Parts: sequence; C-alpha cells; structure tokens
Amino acid sequence: MIVVGGHTRSIGKTQLVCDVIAAFPREKWIAGKITQYGHGVCAQNGENCDCAPDEHVCAINWEVQADTGTDSARFLAAGARRSFWLRTKQGFLAEGLPLLRTALYQVIEAGAPERPPVIVESNSLLQFLKPSLYFAVIDPVKEDFKDSARVALDRADALVLRGSADTFSEAGPSWTKLPARLLKEKPSVTQLEGQPLPEPLHVLVRRMLEGAANVSI
Repeated sequence: MIVVGGHTRSIGKTQLVCDVIAAFPREKWIAGKITQYGHGVCAQNGENCDCAPDEHVCAINWEVQADTGTDSARFLAAGARRSFWLRTKQGFLAEGLPLLRTALYQVIEAGAPERPPVIVESNSLLQFLKPSLYFAVIDPVKEDFKDSARVALDRADALVLRGSADTFSEAGPSWTKLPARLLKEKPSVTQLEGQPLPEPLHVLVRRMLEGAANVSI
C-alpha cells in the first residue's frame, strides 16, 4: 500500500496518485481517496445535513466511470483497475475503516489470486496503519498546513516538492514551522504538475512492488 498525503488542498496529491498508477500500467491498482467532512456535513453525500452525530458517519462508493471529473474517476482514467471514495465525518475515520476493509477484500477475492497494490490519497490514514510507502506533497506557495500533515511528515519516505529548488531555503519554509532537518534529511524530489513520475519515486515504487507486502496496523 502507498499513501499519498500533503499539507493542504490543491497541491497535486491526486495528480501524484495518477502519476504512480500511470508509471506502472501493468499493475492492477486499487486506488482511492479518503475525505473527512466537517461538522454538520453528512458523509452519505457530502451535503449539509442535520443527521445525528452518530448517524451517516461514513460511506464508500466505487467509481464506475472514468470521465465524471471526480478524483476517483481520474484514478480510473490513469489506469487503476478499481477506484473508491471513502467519506467520513470529521473524527470518525476509525468507524469507516471496517467498511473500507470489507470493500477491499470483496474486490480482491473477486479478482486474481494475487493481491493487487493499493494506493490511497489521505493523511489521516497514517493514524491507523503504516503503509509500504508514504509520499508527502509540499508546496511553499500554499500557506495552510494541516495538523494531520504536520504530524505525519516525519514518517514520509519521500517529500514531493511543488516548486523550483530556489523556492525552498536551507532553513526550510518559515510558514511550515517544521524542523530544518526534515528538508535536509528526508529524500526529496521536485516535480511540477504535468511532469512524469520522478525517477527516485519510480525506484521506490518498483522496489515495493517487487518486495513482500509490509503494511502494518
């Protein structure tokens, strides 16, 4: 399993998932996105709702078309075999994980005997498992920095920087409030959206695919 996260919205996390899928077209990827909605928003459809706090806390859908424009449709268009969207109320991801696990096992059991690789766009998933790889997308132009991303950043196997090398000072972007060592010690690559998967990431994914499964709770 690969998890792709990032510090805020609209920095190319979905595109990176698509880049990984497209770089390994022979793999029967199961791809997905996890979204946590704020208070007052229902997980069933992402709309404002007056349901009770313990009602409609999670929902999952499998995408069936590659041309709807949704992120899960983009995963199919990139070459994924199956694509899902898991939605939960804020703070209820734990309640959504059994739903996801059941859905994944149903798809896997209905397919080939070997278990296909899974790639998920999420930060919060790292609270519950250790994936085979975790890629963190960082864009210094975006000032917002989610707490979940800040906590998870130290666990990243690679940082994917959206911007030119001179955008990042040696001390690290001041707005991130991150230890300077992260940008110095963590493997990092610069990739603008629209560019193919960088070779260092390609190597990491290939090694993962060729090795034994190593996801842990």
